[in-house]
Amino acid sequence: TLMWKTEDNLISPATLNSIIEDEIIVLFDCRFDLRNKELGHQQYSQGHISNARYISLDDDLADKPGKRGRHPLPQRETFAAVLRKHGVNSDSYIVAYDDSNSIFACRLWWMVRWAGHERVAVLNGGLGAWTQANFELTTSSSEPIFGNFELRKPLTRQVEVQDVQSHTGTLIDARSVDRFHGQNENMDHTAGHIPGALCCPFSENLDKNGLIESNGKNFKNISKDDDVISYCGSGVTATHNILALILAGYDEPALYAGSWSEWIEDPSRPVATR
Repeated sequence: TLMWKTEDNLISPATLNSIIEDEIIVLFDCRFDLRNKELGHQQYSQGHISNARYISLDDDLADKPGKRGRHPLPQRETFAAVLRKHGVNSDSYIVAYDDSNSIFACRLWWMVRWAGHERVAVLNGGLGAWTQANFELTTSSSEPIFGNFELRKPLTRQVEVQDVQSHTGTLIDARSVDRFHGQNENMDHTAGHIPGALCCPFSENLDKNGLIESNGKNFKNISKDDDVISYCGSGVTATHNILALILAGYDEPALYAGSWSEWIEDPSRPVATR
């Protein structure tokens, strides 16, 4: 029987190591590089945590890029099929990790909950924390047996662009301060942010060792009563802010998955840089 509760949403390397052989655990390696789409899988092949399956942001956690942004959500049923293919059952405990401050692991964490499954946690500190704790890696991997996962009611909140345009609550942007202000934009064809948004860079959720903190210091201007919508460039780091807000005791914020990369697809939508 497992000793950790998924309400925690985070799991430590020591706890993961103690349960890693349990068949109820499904471990996902979410490593990805936005500029080199194959790198994550290459790194996985060179060494990963035992029993981990590789899952790709572009191929598994997103639909094709276009008018809905760079990483639009797939259909829920498409994602459920991905989980089944990787051996996820309706009672599985899912753990996600990467080596990018958990941003891709958080996208998977959010999507698993979007699929209605609450047993999911992020390995706090990612692969770096695992190797620093002297736990081993392996290069072997096996084909999982298909799982029986079925969609349930989403545990997440989600909004579309028209909801953002009419929103009266608090909009938070997870990108860096410079991109928020329209400087050093290296991902999208238009620089700036959605007017009225607060700048809450996801990097502020991390302590000096790269662990996700639960003190909410990134959100001191946000009241617990605020209706929060989280966005970023393409719906990835926005999920990091959602996890950090939940850890800090806030109600479930909504994800605007299209984020900045969808917002700017319509030139009539306003852009701010201050």
